[in-house]
Amino acid sequence: MTPDRSSAPAPFATPRLDALPLRVAHADEMAAVLADPALHAFTGGAPETVEALRARYVRQTTGSPDPGELWWNWVLRERETGRLVGYVQASVRGGRAEIAWVVGVEWQGRGYAREAARGLVAHLRATGVRTVVAHIHPEHAASAAVAAGAGLERTGEWEDGEERWRLGGG
Repeated sequence: MTPDRSSAPAPFATPRLDALPLRVAHADEMAAVLADPALHAFTGGAPETVEALRARYVRQTTGSPDPGELWWNWVLRERETGRLVGYVQASVRGGRAEIAWVVGVEWQGRGYAREAARGLVAHLRATGVRTVVAHIHPEHAASAAVAAGAGLERTGEWEDGEERWRLGGG
């Protein structure tokens, strides 16, 4: 079984979060969630303006120009407050997905990233993804803990200064 290529990503839920398929309309609220420069300490860059984020969301929701690859993006809504707190994403090719997660600084330290990453991995596996990969900066201990908590393991392989973590073969 491989992921359905004809549809947008399905929503999924964790105990405290709803992962909702990304929409361009999320840009206004997400710009505030992602506004802290500390989020870019390991990835580089700077917070995006609402306009730049909206343009990125247009590209992401349009999908990959490669018909063999799916771009699945979700915002994370904290169920208790109804506020967006971050996002998860997966680039899916066949039975393999590369994933990433970001939780806004205001919501860090509450286990949301680990919860969201676990939920994402479970969701992907349920759609037929067999191999899940993440790339983690070697000094980003929090992301390493999230990856481990989601079941990924260090591979000792490196790409662009980040270590590849993997769950499953391939």
